[in-house]
Amino acid sequence: MEQVILVDEKDNEIGTMEKMEAHQKGLLHRAFSVLVFNTKGEMLLQQRAISKYHSGGLWTNTCCSHPQPGETIEQAGKRKLIQEMGFSCDLSFSHKFVYKVHLDNDLIEYEWDYILIGYYDGVPSINANEAQAWKYASVKSIQQDAIKNPDQYTCWFKLILKQPEINQLIAHSAY
Repeated sequence: MEQVILVDEKDNEIGTMEKMEAHQKGLLHRAFSVLVFNTKGEMLLQQRAISKYHSGGLWTNTCCSHPQPGETIEQAGKRKLIQEMGFSCDLSFSHKFVYKVHLDNDLIEYEWDYILIGYYDGVPSINANEAQAWKYASVKSIQQDAIKNPDQYTCWFKLILKQPEINQLIAHSAY
């Protein structure tokens, strides 16, 4: 059973719990979201597999999950990137934020979400159990589409798209 790292409001570890139980109880835990860009400045998105335990069929960032006990955020990001998208690249920490939202299937996401940034120009080899489609798109076009079609994107990704750090990435990339 996959565990999550429970934390307090200051992101101090306070224990572990089975992933589904933490989401059912809405307990604060660590998570990460990987944002991979190509040299054109486009972000690699995945459409979550319809069979996922929540947010199935929605578009989101390159990959996301939870670090396991004893695993760094960067190690966890690389593990999931290979598992979900079939490639690896260097990842660097950008920032973190906390959010709490109610999801489908009576689940609650209450997470300290670490944002990891990577660069890759290749074609992913997606795991059909995790993702059903992928695409590269400019952040500006993604932000505009998320406003126009909010029900097609995951809740955490819509929050990420509104963060000042993402707008700084846009300002420093070739779009």
